[in-house]
Amino acid sequence: MAKAQPTFSLKDQLFNAESLGDLADEFVAGVPGFDRDAFHAAALSGIAERSLMECLDWFADCLEPHLAADFPTMADQLQAAMPPRLNPTLRDDDFGRFIHAVPGVLAVRHGLEDHRERALDLLYEATQRFSMEFYIRAFLNRWTDETLARLQMWAGDENYHVRRLVSEGMRPKLPWARKVELTLDQTLPLLDRLQADPTRFVTRSVANHLNDVAKTAPDAVLERLAGWEAQATQDAKERAWMRRHALRTLIKDGHPGAMDMLGYRGDAHLSVSVDVATPTVPLGEGLAFTVTLEGAEATPVLVDYRIRFARPGGKTGEKVFKLKVAEVKPGKPLVLKKVHKLKANATTFELHPGAHGLVVQVNGVDRAEASFDIV
Repeated sequence: MAKAQPTFSLKDQLFNAESLGDLADEFVAGVPGFDRDAFHAAALSGIAERSLMECLDWFADCLEPHLAADFPTMADQLQAAMPPRLNPTLRDDDFGRFIHAVPGVLAVRHGLEDHRERALDLLYEATQRFSMEFYIRAFLNRWTDETLARLQMWAGDENYHVRRLVSEGMRPKLPWARKVELTLDQTLPLLDRLQADPTRFVTRSVANHLNDVAKTAPDAVLERLAGWEAQATQDAKERAWMRRHALRTLIKDGHPGAMDMLGYRGDAHLSVSVDVATPTVPLGEGLAFTVTLEGAEATPVLVDYRIRFARPGGKTGEKVFKLKVAEVKPGKPLVLKKVHKLKANATTFELHPGAHGLVVQVNGVDRAEASFDIV
């Protein structure tokens, strides 16, 4: 019998004897008298029963007894133990190491109420080693105006990690993070300054931020993108990339304004048909279908498909899937073939026997549909 493959654990990749040993060595170098072995043993002992984010709080717990009790001195110690700044000549994908998030935990824990300015200074230094996006949010909620004033300064900082923090820290739906209570009037003017940034690390954050906003205020996003296009302060190719990335949720939803902004006309004159080769599909096998598009003129198309799943009690549920971005050319049908696997062991969307529907969406508009059965 083949041996089961070990399950990948991001937590174990990030937090282990080696990475915590590196962190301990940094504090030995920066904090006189630091007890490396005691910290290392304590930190390692608490990893197994904690989640990834809980581990960061645990490491801060283990570190505190070795640091000064008063926060200004503690902040000096944390800063003295920081590794060199991330390479300022890189332009993207230089995230740093999760172990260097610990200063952010302690900045919130001990600096939020009584040492705001020193804590923000600490976050400024720390984010140049690992993003402080999770921790700046506590300050935005507690000291909104004062922290926004800092972000106004940081938006023009020479270090792109600091500039990225401005956008990433304010994101309305930042994964794993606490909610931040900010209005669009407070956040969008800062994105105006960042959208022309020369580094993809920053502009990706701006686009992700707008994608978050699009889920509740799509018109505000379309208006901002149109304004940036008119200003033309960013490189044209980067503007186009940012538009696509910022509008990805709206495109998936078939939002007409988003489709139009990307050049996909909902009213395009097209003939669209779908043929299902497997009208009856056993659970675990594939739904095979062909979509054919024809048009009298060259037409950019973004083709998605939705499956209407049968649910218990006569209900239905839908999911959207990407099919093709292409161009329909006159006199040359665009033929798209797909086999969609209907997994019997799907964990995110359980499948049930019964009648299902297939809907083809072109440029955000439903253009053809068919039915099939899962047995």
